[in-house]
Amino acid sequence: MAQPSTVELLWGTRQRPKRGPKPALTLEGIVAEAVAIADADGLAELSMQRLAQGLGFTKMSLYRYVPGKAELTALMLDSALGAPPDIAAVDRDPADEPWRVGLRRWCESLYERFRAHPWALELAVGARPVGPNEMAWMEVALLDLADSGLTTSECLDTIAMLAGHARGLAQQVLAAGPQDFQDSIAAQLAEMREAAAQRYPVASAAFAEAGAAAGGDGALSFGIDRILDGLGVHIARRRDARRPIVGA
Repeated sequence: MAQPSTVELLWGTRQRPKRGPKPALTLEGIVAEAVAIADADGLAELSMQRLAQGLGFTKMSLYRYVPGKAELTALMLDSALGAPPDIAAVDRDPADEPWRVGLRRWCESLYERFRAHPWALELAVGARPVGPNEMAWMEVALLDLADSGLTTSECLDTIAMLAGHARGLAQQVLAAGPQDFQDSIAAQLAEMREAAAQRYPVASAAFAEAGAAAGGDGALSFGIDRILDGLGVHIARRRDARRPIVGA
């Protein structure tokens, strides 16, 4: 029997045998153990051999469930993303555009998922099969934008911008370590200001005023607001262009 494809594994479209002994392992259990290893030690430390040892089976027995590491990591990414936030249920300010608070929650939640599973950052790029959880994230964001007046392409581009912001900031924060990020930034800024004060006084003064607030959750919120502000301006301009001229 041919090995299942990544898409078949992600979406569960491969028919399983109805007869025979109950499998000793499950695909869900294999993926959960792989995620636990990657969370603890990073993706580079994950191998089929180590995964098999953690599960108490031989490496060859794993290949009955997943053909190799490429397929395994695709399943791990979809598992790490998990179900999207229920942005349709969030409280909305009548003064704001209806999509704004939902997209904010969406981006914040994606950032939190990447913070929880740093190894997922390197997997969530490039052309690759998309699993049901990742598709669900797109679905809820597209539904939130359904009445915005944007084209389908613009809605997808909006999702890409917000996802890129969440992913890029998570990479910055995690590169220095979650716990010491602010201290590290503050120390680097102080050293840089001292070295650059004479040659670049304006930039040095700006960093001195901003302090360590240049990174972390403050930057996440600021970036989301600016993306959504720009989106709001674009939507308003399109709405005005379509509004009939009174007396015409």
